[in-house]
Amino acid sequence: MAMEIGSTKADYVSYEYREISVPREHVSLCLDSYPCFGWEVDPNHAQAGRRNNSALPAVPGPKDTVTLYFRRVRSISNKAELTRLQRNFDSCIAELGALEQSKATQGMVASLTVGLLGTAFIAGSTFSAVSTPPMIWLTILLAIPGFLGWIIPYFLYRAIVRRKTAQIEPLMEQKYDEINNICQKGCRLLH
Repeated sequence: MAMEIGSTKADYVSYEYREISVPREHVSLCLDSYPCFGWEVDPNHAQAGRRNNSALPAVPGPKDTVTLYFRRVRSISNKAELTRLQRNFDSCIAELGALEQSKATQGMVASLTVGLLGTAFIAGSTFSAVSTPPMIWLTILLAIPGFLGWIIPYFLYRAIVRRKTAQIEPLMEQKYDEINNICQKGCRLLH
């Protein structure tokens, strides 16, 4: 019993493929935007959208990414312009990630600096307490800024992140508007 395959040369469609890793918070944005550049989710990958790493990190970071698989018809019209728009889109996504990360960086540096200074004061307080003869007045004098140096970083971090977020939010909105314009241009080229 022989089976005939009903496909002819006219039925064949050649695809190009793309695999991207994106931060988890930008997965929906990429899944919604890549079709504007002629890409579609690759149905041949059952694991499309699965996480790269097996365990959830405590804090979102560079390892908290998702791999997405796309395909696009090779003979698509306006391919060069769509590729250029796609590169602009990819750079906007990278800039969004950098802006998001910059929110916490300055606060983290300031908090760690104050915490280390507090630790230095506590060390000085400890050394003055165990010296011969013990200098209790110096121990107390150094312990107060030491303990403040351990308490203040939490509040300092939150204040700096809040201030930085207020500065960065308008820039992020501009990037989202730019992404919207890029996707609209891509859709116009496709239709």
